[in-house]
Amino acid sequence: MEVEKGDETIRRVLSAYELGPKLRQLRLRKKIGLKDLGTHTGLSASLLSQLENGKLVPTLPTLARIAMVFDVSLEHFFSSRHPKRLFALVRAGERIRFPERPDIPSPAYFFECLAYPAQGKGLQAYLAEFPERPEKEPQEHFHEGHEFLYVVDGSLVLHYQAEDHSLSAGDSVYFDSSEPHSYRGLTEPSARAVVVTLPPRI
Repeated sequence: MEVEKGDETIRRVLSAYELGPKLRQLRLRKKIGLKDLGTHTGLSASLLSQLENGKLVPTLPTLARIAMVFDVSLEHFFSSRHPKRLFALVRAGERIRFPERPDIPSPAYFFECLAYPAQGKGLQAYLAEFPERPEKEPQEHFHEGHEFLYVVDGSLVLHYQAEDHSLSAGDSVYFDSSEPHSYRGLTEPSARAVVVTLPPRI
């Protein structure tokens, strides 16, 4: 299966908002031609036509100029025209792999967002990869809420409250993530785990 590139994934996600059809609908409702709309927005009729037909993805400044002409908010373009129950499907080849932090030369882990298209999520789900690392403990981090981790492959160490906890395939852990913690991979190939984070309880 051919893996989707990052820019292709972004284009596909934006296509779900039907920006082109929404723009065309606004223009026809106001009975404005492409040339006239171009005069009002400072954009060429050719560019506007490509936006309407989905051949180009508009930038936020471009959308803002169009929204001002039609007296609508930017939310108009990103709200669903067909309200429905929450359902977000992510194919294996659609995910993008990110390092723990872009400024770290040797990240303790990499992650892929498992439910990035879903709006108003009550949790965050990731597929995490933990490369084998030497004994030196990775930098600790923390975030409000709770965290759940299920190890799919390999082994890793979770450092939590001054203790090391070894986890292998099939093991899972749930903890208060406002406490500083860190991970360190123990195996090659890299350990992999499903990680779920939940916001604080109100």
